[in-house]
Amino acid sequence: MEYSFFGWETADSAPVTDEYPGINSPRDLYDALSDIWCEYTCAPRLRDGWSKENKTLGQCSVTAFLVQDIFGGNVYGIPREGGTFHCYNVVGDRVFDLTSEQFGDEELDYTDNPEQFREVHFAGEEKKQRYEYLRRELKAY
Repeated sequence: MEYSFFGWETADSAPVTDEYPGINSPRDLYDALSDIWCEYTCAPRLRDGWSKENKTLGQCSVTAFLVQDIFGGNVYGIPREGGTFHCYNVVGDRVFDLTSEQFGDEELDYTDNPEQFREVHFAGEEKKQRYEYLRRELKAY
């Protein structure tokens, strides 16, 4: 598969869990999620724009925290208009963003962004449910 997500060239972190057999790198995870991401896992405010052609739209936080579960590291957020954050991962010295394609040619700044915490993101039940759905589907994949 050809990859175009940010950091794909160095996204070779090893998993810190054996909970997801066959997921041995972030690229493997991207491959699996490409079949799992759907309108339901998309943020509700963006669902009207979600399609198979723009499969990463609205998937950032649920995906980034799933990446953290599998590969460790930290989740950071690029401040966006309206007070939201676009989440991505840093594992060791590797920075990658499995959902960056949703921004097309827009260049995102992956430096000096605030760390994001699941307790804050999952305080709302809706986002936590989307994350749990993504986890279940990945385990069944």
